[in-house]
Amino acid sequence: MLSETLQLTKANKKLSLAFIAVAFISLLIGGLMGLLQTLVRSGTLTLPWGIDYYQILTVHGVILGLVLTTYFIIGFQYALMGKTVGMTVKERKIAWLGFWVMLVGTIMTATTILLGKANVLYTFYAPLKAHPVFYIGLALVIIGSWVACFVNFHQLYRWKKVHKGVKSPLLAFMVVANMILWLIATLGVAATVLVQFIPWSLGYAETINVLVSRTLFWYFGHPLVYFWLLPAYMAWYAIIPKIIGGKIFSDSLARLAFVLFIMFSIPVGFHHQLTEPGIDPTWKFIQVVLTFMVIIPSLLTAFSLFATFEITGRKKGFGGLFGWFKHLPWKDVRFFAPMIGMLAFIPAGTGGIINASHQLNAVVHNTIWVTGHFHLTVATTVILTFFGISYWLIPVLTGRKLTAKINRLGIIQTIIWTVGMFFMSGSMHIAGLLGAPRRSAYSTYSGTEQASDWIGYQIGQAIGGTILFIGILLMVYIFLNLTFFAPKGTEEFPIAEEEKDAEPTPKFLENWRLWIGLTVVLILFAYTIPFMDIIQHSPPGSPPFDWPIGNS
Repeated sequence: MLSETLQLTKANKKLSLAFIAVAFISLLIGGLMGLLQTLVRSGTLTLPWGIDYYQILTVHGVILGLVLTTYFIIGFQYALMGKTVGMTVKERKIAWLGFWVMLVGTIMTATTILLGKANVLYTFYAPLKAHPVFYIGLALVIIGSWVACFVNFHQLYRWKKVHKGVKSPLLAFMVVANMILWLIATLGVAATVLVQFIPWSLGYAETINVLVSRTLFWYFGHPLVYFWLLPAYMAWYAIIPKIIGGKIFSDSLARLAFVLFIMFSIPVGFHHQLTEPGIDPTWKFIQVVLTFMVIIPSLLTAFSLFATFEITGRKKGFGGLFGWFKHLPWKDVRFFAPMIGMLAFIPAGTGGIINASHQLNAVVHNTIWVTGHFHLTVATTVILTFFGISYWLIPVLTGRKLTAKINRLGIIQTIIWTVGMFFMSGSMHIAGLLGAPRRSAYSTYSGTEQASDWIGYQIGQAIGGTILFIGILLMVYIFLNLTFFAPKGTEEFPIAEEEKDAEPTPKFLENWRLWIGLTVVLILFAYTIPFMDIIQHSPPGSPPFDWPIGNS
């Protein structure tokens, strides 16, 4: 297979490792902030030294939701591209430029939050105003990530020029698909940050159009979830089959799923704004329908993966209805962690359907149910898969071995994470159904009976958060061990092959102009008329509200 003939150079490994190291530093910082949040919400901790709850909430959301994920994904994808299509010296230099731009932006943003100048939470909703450096830092992170996009695009373009008429490696195709999704999606958040927030925060504009800013944010905010999720799908489709000793079930189905994600993950932001006034209900309905279209590639993925598991098990001689399931390599953490992530995606996806349903959304919209769903999707499905990737990727990058001891420790870490998330996310879901709000610190609401119903579940969240933080400390230890202390050696870069008698992949699946064109048409259809309506019928813009609220 062409992708297996290439070797990662030391320079390429160093590039990927730099991104992944930032991700693990972010995991430790963001995880600590998450622990403090759950303790404050349970009423068992008062923050010292004048630290505000919304300050640590902002750090937790931005550092884990944006920094950890983006850095890990870019580092992982550079490794995949280097292995499948290679990386030239020029491409690597440009990639490093993107890294430093992102890092400068990250430091600027994190500094303003830590100084208490940007307590605007992960969504940075207007009219709450942060220091201008916060928004400028965010813009630099986005620009740096665009550099990674164009490096990946050029890598595949260069490979295709040399291999004319040859099907591109599946993982390279997937990386490019994910970066196309990211590039199109970030145009929305870049527009609101550059055109609205930065001039407004600098004082050049007295007011800001709140609905426009939120609409542009959620144009980006929902596909962001799929930017996180698709690298996990890359591992599920093309790496896990190799680890279990099997083959890719269907190259065509895998490519089709990624194409569908590009098309249907972007024009759906209104399902995050179902309670927002100023948006015509017809367009909300249309975008909800488009949201449900994303279920199709998810179901395709579930079918493909479990078909791979069953075919592999039966080829190895495991009979019976579920014999193949029992004999999967459950003691191999490279499989076990992502598999738990896959199983968590079943309730996570179900919760997503509830959130996107207009009537049901009205029940849970501004409750901590949504936070529980978010933690099942990103902090369980995605993060456990990223951890599973780390067990083989970090040794590949550092020239070390995944020892039996670290493998066992990884199994324990995965179990700890699963138990912690069961308590925390489960408590969030139940408390949300009882009416507990999200984005709020501990409060008894003057002894209101309804509030007393959910206080116990907030204690459950603290218990889960504490268990999860133990899992974070363990994962950081594993990262340090695999980076610096594990025995030197060669670890496999697992990339599965197609079945020998597989049907040829249709060429139209690699017609990027077709898929990008259809995506643009869907976006224009879903957003043009409602966006014009939003601008034409906007109420007066809002002046800024600094933190604490009221100091404008």
